[in-house]
Amino acid sequence: MGTNVIEIEGLRKEYRGRRGRRVAALDGVDLAIPEGGIFGFLGPNGSGKTTTIRCLLGLVRPTGGQVRLFGQPVPRSLSTALRRIGSIVESPALFPTMSGRENLRLLAAVDRIGPRRVDDVLGAVGLADRAGDLVKKYSLGMRQRLAIAATLLKDPALLILDEPANGLDPAGIRQVRALLRQLATEGRTVFVSSHILSEIEQTCDRVAILSRGRCVVHGTVRDVLASASSGEAMLVRVDDLDVGVAVLRRAGISVERRNDDLRVAISPAHAGHVTETLARNGHWVTDLRPEERSLEELFLELTNAMEPAFVATSEEVPACT
Repeated sequence: MGTNVIEIEGLRKEYRGRRGRRVAALDGVDLAIPEGGIFGFLGPNGSGKTTTIRCLLGLVRPTGGQVRLFGQPVPRSLSTALRRIGSIVESPALFPTMSGRENLRLLAAVDRIGPRRVDDVLGAVGLADRAGDLVKKYSLGMRQRLAIAATLLKDPALLILDEPANGLDPAGIRQVRALLRQLATEGRTVFVSSHILSEIEQTCDRVAILSRGRCVVHGTVRDVLASASSGEAMLVRVDDLDVGVAVLRRAGISVERRNDDLRVAISPAHAGHVTETLARNGHWVTDLRPEERSLEELFLELTNAMEPAFVATSEEVPACT
């Protein structure tokens, strides 16, 4: 393995299922995450997202495979790696009858972090003005920002956030999105597990989709979407879309307006015919690209009709998602 921030090879995790049957929550996951930017970790319930995170953080022991953080093996070097990691796994634990500042000071004291750092992270997440309020008076979005502030106390190089926008209203989601982008611009690596596909597409630089305990696709968001292109249509942009439609239709090319583009029913191999037709009539193409499906469409295709790889019973770890 190389020197990525996170490296996973052949990761497996089995649990005892009903009637003693062994069930694989993770079935050979391979993943490499480079330093910097925001990485989106997607998958339906039961796909193994939280199990993967728990294996990364040493909260559960894998059945097989290898995990490295900052190039060092887990769990052997986990204690060293954890000094550089801030994480939220499932719902953040906060004391509702204490203020936001008091919550963070209590957590900071465990790692011998001074009160100045507490004030710094409260300002970083936009809670400086509400730091003295009781947490029970916070909105859900404010609680999530406070939880993210807690992960920043150690000034981590890597943030691992499990569903940070879960349950938030649109305003809260927007706040968390802006915060994650800001953290990435500071040079941190932000690993985000989420089921909010539109947010991942808008926010993340790279993405992986998990299904039935396996990573079925990963890469930059742009490359993943480009690889999912059907190859059956092109999107064309010209200055005058209505005139462009008329020109192409006169030439017998099937075309329709699609927002600020023209959707032309032609494969990339024949794109030259479109540009030539438009240019011959005095209309110059300013953008030409294959039509790409959305991340949501790709996600549904890859995970459609798939049963969860692992469904917890009352005797098993309930946090596997």
